[in-house]
Parts: sequence; C-alpha cells; structure tokens
Amino acid sequence: MDLQKILKVVAVIIGVISIFFLGNILSAGDEAIKAGESSGTVNVFMYVSYSILAIAALIVLVFTVLNLVSNTSGLKNKLIGICAFAVLSLVCYFGFANGVESTLKNGDILSANGSKLIGAALYLFYFLALIAGGIMLGFGIKKMVK
Repeated sequence: MDLQKILKVVAVIIGVISIFFLGNILSAGDEAIKAGESSGTVNVFMYVSYSILAIAALIVLVFTVLNLVSNTSGLKNKLIGICAFAVLSLVCYFGFANGVESTLKNGDILSANGSKLIGAALYLFYFLALIAGGIMLGFGIKKMVK
C-alpha cells in the first residue's frame, strides 16, 4: 500500500470522527452550551482540534525542511523568494505603515505599534496582490503573443 492510499484512509477516518464530534456538539444544543452545561464537551473537542492543528502544522514544517535539505538545487531560489518577502515586509512596516493609538469599539486601546503592524500587513497584502496580478497578466500576454 503506497503513501497516497494510506493518507486517503487516514483522511476518511478523520472525516468520520469529525462528523461524530459535530453530531455530539449539535445534539447538546445552543442553550446547553450557553448555559455551561455542555461546556466540558465543547472544551474537549476544542482541545482535540487544537492538537490536530498543531500536529498538522508540525508535519508541514518537518516536510518543508526535509524538502529544502534534500533538494539543494532549488534551495537558492527558495531563499531568494523568502528574502524578497522579508524585505517587502520590512519596507511595508518601516516605509508605508504609520501607527496611531486608537480606541476600539469595545473600549480597549489599540497601541501605535499594533496599528502599525495592521497597516503594514494591509500594505503587504496589496503589494503581493499587485505582484501576483502583474505576473498573471504578463504570462497571459506572453501566451497570447506565442
């Protein structure tokens, strides 16, 4: 049995378990959860989902590092991409974003640094969207020319 078949079986098993957990939560009802009667059940399921998320993230990180180490020919290009992303992030943070301390709707105060991080993330998203759009447009024009 190859790895792909094993992963499909594992995915089906996780799907069935998830449906069972969802059924348990839905059978408890909203009122029971709000009243705190079924909060233990919900907490258990949340901890299970947190642990599955952590395991999935760890597996992704391990296989990414293993792929980078085993494929050294593409390592230079990947490092260039990572460095370009880091430089663009720093340019967005230090060059474009400004931070202003402000009051939130619930009365809490958003610090100037938090406001600057949010602004930098928005600018980074806009730049990456423009870059991706430009690349797609460039390849589309190149394909039409051929």
